[in-house]
Amino acid sequence: MNKKELRTLYRNKRTVIDPRKRLQLDDLLLLRFQQFDYSAVQSVLTYWPMSNQSEPNTHLFSSYMRHMVPGLVIAYPLVNKETCEMTAIAIHEDTVYHTNQWGITEPKEGTVIDPQQLDMVFVPLLAYDKQGFRVGYGKGFYDRYLANCREDVVKIGFSYFSPVDKIADTDHFDVPLTYCITPQQTYEF
Repeated sequence: MNKKELRTLYRNKRTVIDPRKRLQLDDLLLLRFQQFDYSAVQSVLTYWPMSNQSEPNTHLFSSYMRHMVPGLVIAYPLVNKETCEMTAIAIHEDTVYHTNQWGITEPKEGTVIDPQQLDMVFVPLLAYDKQGFRVGYGKGFYDRYLANCREDVVKIGFSYFSPVDKIADTDHFDVPLTYCITPQQTYEF
C-alpha cells in the first residue's frame, strides 16, 4: 500500500478504538516504554497528541521520563507557517501553548534547542513498516527536521498496531525510526 492509502486506513482504524480501550492501550505502551535505558538521554523532543486523531498519549511517556531523568530538557515542536520548518522549543512549567492551523498544540515561544543537541525524538505516525519507515500526516515536517539531528538520535514511534510489510512509496528523504512501541511488542529497526 502507498502512504495515501495507509494514511486513510490507519486514521480510520484509530478512530474506531473505544476511548476506554485506548486508555488501556496507552498504559501498555507506557509499560513497554519503561523498559528502555535512559542513562544517555538528557533531552527529548515530544509532541502534544491530537485527540481528534486518536493519537497515543505521549504525555504519559514524557512525564515518566521527567521523573526518571533529573534535569531532562523536554521540547515540543513549533512550526513556522511561512517556511513550513519545525523547531524544537524547550518547555517549562510556565510555558504557554496554542493550537496552530493544523490542530497541533505547540508552545507559543521559548528557547530553541539545536537538533544536534537532542538525544531522543518521539515521532508521530499513522502507520509504519518493518523497515522502520512511517506514514505521518503528509507535511514532511519530521523527516526534514530529523535530517538535521545527530545520526545517533533515538527516534521512537508509538502505535496501537503492528507494522505493515512495506510502504510502497518511501522516498530517499524519509528517515526511519529507531524503535516503534506497540502494546504487544517493541520493534527495533
